[in-house]
Amino acid sequence: MSQAIYARVLFIGPGLSRGVSAERLRQRVEALLGEAHLHDSDQGADSFWQAVNEAPRPLLVVDLEPRADAAHRDWLREQIATRTDGASVFVVCTALEDAWLDGLATVLERVESHTPCSDVPAVPAHHAWSQIPPHAQRLLLCNGPRCTRQGALGLWKTLRQRLKAAGKLECEGGVHITRSQCQFPCDLGPTASLYPQGEWYGIRDEAAVIRLVDERLVAGKALPELRIDQQGG
Repeated sequence: MSQAIYARVLFIGPGLSRGVSAERLRQRVEALLGEAHLHDSDQGADSFWQAVNEAPRPLLVVDLEPRADAAHRDWLREQIATRTDGASVFVVCTALEDAWLDGLATVLERVESHTPCSDVPAVPAHHAWSQIPPHAQRLLLCNGPRCTRQGALGLWKTLRQRLKAAGKLECEGGVHITRSQCQFPCDLGPTASLYPQGEWYGIRDEAAVIRLVDERLVAGKALPELRIDQQGG
């Protein structure tokens, strides 16, 4: 069990100071470890960094950020390494779900998945990543949870392919496209907002994406029937 592996386990993630899920996590951690050290990232990071600095070693940090990936994990490792001896602190990222709680013991015991906060690779640099892509318009396609559930990822691929085929993808006079987090009118989505015009569109299927590209972004025609920021949109 992790008590024998780590002197302490810290959990950080959104909403860990309130709600049913946070209470279930607290109870489960206390049952496994005898104590629970939970830090709500929505409340700021000061208390978390203080806890990291004061915790006995070796230390395991369990990051419950829902959208944590390898890049986020390495950022967290780097931040820890700049504040303390990273070799004695380990990080594992996972999403907090009710079903996951049953496997919490396994997550804590799988030391091969715990990454030390030392020898963190540097952020790769490339000339293209230091330049603003040429464009005349910018389209933000929502990839928040609800829009993703309604097929936004597949629509993103169609959007990119269609613009590229039309010679309008991130070029002079073209369109710079970006996937965004939640844009809020989820029930009307997947949503896309176009700038500098400030127009909002609901693109529910591939046919709508094709019309948006061909008629609005390439031909410059109005598409009032796809607008969600106008009456009847």
